[in-house]
Order: sequence, then C-alpha cells, then structure tokens
Amino acid sequence: MDTITFSTDLESNIRLMQSIFRGDNTFVTRRAVSRAGLSCAVFFFDGMVNNIAINQSVIRPIVCSDLSCASAETICQTVLQINDSRVETDSSKLFASFLYGDTVVFTEGDARPVVVNTKGFSVRSASEPENERVLSGPREGFTECFMPNLALIRRRLNDRRLKFTFLRIGSRTNTIVCLCYLAGVCEQKLITHLRRKLEGLDIDSVLDANYLAERIRDHRWAPFPTFGTTERPDVVAARLVEGRCAVVVDGSPVVLTAPFLFQECFQSNDDYYISFLQANLSRLLRVAGFLFTITFPAVYVALMLYHRELVPARLLFAVSAAQRGVPLPIGWETFLMLLVLEALKEAGARTPGAMGQTMSIVGGLVLGQAAVSARFAAAPTVIVVAIAGVTGLMVPKLQTAALWLRFALLAAAAAYGLYGVGFALALTMTWLCRMHSCSVPYLLNLIPRVQAEQEDAWLRAPWFFMRHDRFAVKRNPSKGDKP
Repeated sequence: MDTITFSTDLESNIRLMQSIFRGDNTFVTRRAVSRAGLSCAVFFFDGMVNNIAINQSVIRPIVCSDLSCASAETICQTVLQINDSRVETDSSKLFASFLYGDTVVFTEGDARPVVVNTKGFSVRSASEPENERVLSGPREGFTECFMPNLALIRRRLNDRRLKFTFLRIGSRTNTIVCLCYLAGVCEQKLITHLRRKLEGLDIDSVLDANYLAERIRDHRWAPFPTFGTTERPDVVAARLVEGRCAVVVDGSPVVLTAPFLFQECFQSNDDYYISFLQANLSRLLRVAGFLFTITFPAVYVALMLYHRELVPARLLFAVSAAQRGVPLPIGWETFLMLLVLEALKEAGARTPGAMGQTMSIVGGLVLGQAAVSARFAAAPTVIVVAIAGVTGLMVPKLQTAALWLRFALLAAAAAYGLYGVGFALALTMTWLCRMHSCSVPYLLNLIPRVQAEQEDAWLRAPWFFMRHDRFAVKRNPSKGDKP
C-alpha cells in the first residue's frame, strides 16, 4: 500500500479514512468527545473486533477523561485502559494491523494514530485433527487463528530460548508468517536459510501453508515430501526440541517443519505414546506396506508376462484359468483397475461424512464383483489391486509418491519385466540419494558417508536411550565439514 500522510486536523483524517474504505459497510467510524472537550475518532471493522473491549477500554475512558486536548502518547499512556496500544507512524504497518482487527484512534491536533489491540473475530476451538488421531496422547490441534497456535507451542516448551520471528508475505493478503526455533539448539545456518527463502518470496497471496511449502522446498517436482506437515502442537514441540524449525501461517491449521527426512514418513504420533516394541513393529509394517503397494502390481504383471517359470505351477494354473475370457491384456487390465481404485478413493474423500466411507466400500465391492462376473477383469487382478490399495493407506505421508511410483513401476514391468522393475527402483533410489531437505540429506541414515544419530531413525529406541539431536549430522573435524 502506498504511503499515506495524515494531518493534525481530525476532520481531515476522518474524511481520508472514509475515502479509503468507501464502499465497505463493515467500516465503522465512532466519534468520542470528553466532558472537557477532548475530541477523538475511533475506527474499526465490525465483526473483526471485541465490542466490549472497544466500549469499556477505548470509548468510555475517552468520554470520561478530564483532558481538553492530548497528544497521541498521552492518549496511549494515560487515557486508554487496555494492555496493548501503541503510536504508529508507519502507514503500511498501521493498515496491516487495522485490517487484521485492531482499532485506530485519532485525536485532534496530532497526526499520529494510536493502534489498539481489540481483535475479537470468532475462531473454532482446538480439537483433535481428523487426519492425525492417536490412541493415546494429547488431543489438542491447531486452528486457523494465529496467536492461539503460537500459545499452544509455547505452553509445551517453557524455554526462554524459544523464539518467534514474524514476517509478512503476500502483496495482497499480507499474511503473517512465524518462523519458530529454539536458539542454541537449531543450527543458525538452517534459520538463515529458511528466513532468506521466506523473505525472498514474490507471491500475491498466501492462504495456506502449502502455498509456502511448494515455493521454498528444495525439489519442487519430487513427489516425496521435503517439508513436514502437522496439525498437532505436540509434534511441533518435539521437532523444535530436535533442533528443527517450524513455520506457522496465519489462517492455516497446518504447520510446516524442516528439515524433513524420508524416515519420518514411516513415523506416527502414536509411536511415542506407546511401548517402543509395539511402535517398532508398526514401523516395520509401514515400511513393508509402502514397498508392497508400489511393487506388488508391477511384480504381478511382470511374472505373468515374462517370468512365468518363477511362479509355482498350481498358482500359475489358477491365475491362467481366471484370465481365460478376459478381453484385455494383463498390463492394461491392472492399469485400468488401479485407475478405478483411485477414482473410488477420490470419490470417497470428496463425499461428506459417513456417506463417503460407505460409498467407497460398497462401490469397491460392487464394481469388483461386477467386473469379475462380466469377465472384464480377472479375480486375481482385483485381489492384487485391492491389496495394493489397502497397503498404500498405511503410509499417508507417501500417498502421492506411492501413486506415481505404482504406475511407473507398472509401466516398466509391462515393458521389460522384472528387469524393468529393478531398474526403475534403482533410479528411484538414486533420486532419493540426491535429494535434500534444507541442505540435510534426505536419506540421512541410509547414506554410508553420512553418520547421524540412530535412536529414532527407522526404529525407536527406549526413552532412556533417546537424545534431542536425532537428525543432526555428526561432523569429523579432521575430515572437514562436508559429508
């Protein structure tokens, strides 16, 4: 917004404010005159402010004042009865606060406005996130309101080293973004790296955390996440203690954490609230489920097309008998059934409430049975696709990567058999080895030349073995800083 200059004449300031917000019916102008003749003008937006705070802490003290004239400092320090008020001379900061729910007060004879914190817009209560439910542990979740989200983090980290750095991003939305970190625990180069990327963004609007994640991530075209996302304050607190940074965006319940490593995709909130033996078993199942969901359809097609000698005779006869009468080649058949599976998942996700779950289950059963009965697809293919779909749900953070890899491996299997599957997996591993998240290797605990803490890598150690620097790279001074 262009710089706007106010005058010492109150009526001129009132006309200027009314001309700026002409056509906005929520803009309210309230004149207040004290018994001794002090004349002020109060501006606010209806629905964005706390009316009780304005009436009792702003208008009533002005009306009851014994002053006949006063400067902006006097109004701020001796008249207003509120804990957060300031004299603001920067018009851009003035309107940023005013549009976000603060009240502006002008007085006769002073061109400097007073900004009063009277935010009072409605927010939803902190409830457990639907997509991050736990069997045991805290039940609170972030909301769309900025300051309460920061309070949820600070309530869990009673450490004076916890720092909140505010930035404003978006030329039109002017969204408040907070960079959170623990000074002395988080590496300074990581803080500098993230701050430089956030300040260098040229974007007109930021309405959600994903607006930032897609712009500042290291590998924009990779289907693997390089920023952690969560709606739980306990997860953010744990990441900050580990030496990471968090990015809180006003208006979004999702908080970004960085760096984010590949191993974290297989970690769950429940892992830290249950026995480490049960948590480790669950992690192994998630890893196996991810490998299964991307390779099972491809291996099935490769065996049926190129490597039938590797299949036991009885199983091969059963699959061949089921394939009899199916008009499509097995590669195209598996491909179309995977597309139907993704269509059912999308429809179930977009349909409200329990109706979506019912439609997904009933639709899958009905379509699968109808496809087999009509000889459009073989029963073994339906079973393979169903198993791949179920195991894909075990790792929700990698659903996008699993979807792309599933189809890529299927194409490689249809073209070159198991050799194509192996080559595609090798290319994927090479790609992962080259990836970074905020300059930290994505496969930190799989690269032999890089040593890191192992207490909470692929398996979780008991709490009496755990340390705070789980992702920090060990550097050998004799070999230099480069991994």
